[in-house]
Amino acid sequence: MGEVEQEIIKRLTEALSPTRLVVNNDSAQHRGHAGDDGSGESHFSVEVESAAFTGKNRVQQQRMVNAALGNLMDERIHAMAIKTQVAD
Repeated sequence: MGEVEQEIIKRLTEALSPTRLVVNNDSAQHRGHAGDDGSGESHFSVEVESAAFTGKNRVQQQRMVNAALGNLMDERIHAMAIKTQVAD
């Protein structure tokens, strides 16, 4: 697990207290494509289940994920696929 992946987990855990969190590094599938910086940590997908999403629509939930990731989205991550779900 790389340092960007570890930071994603840390930030999402701290901000959203997820009941389920899956982080996948999809960078190998994008090798040589736009946004591939050669680090092997530029493209990710996440699945986040959290009670913090209660009462929020899908766009609001995804904005919460982006806000939690903060400057990672500008500086280290080229692409992020986000799936969210309200925790029971």
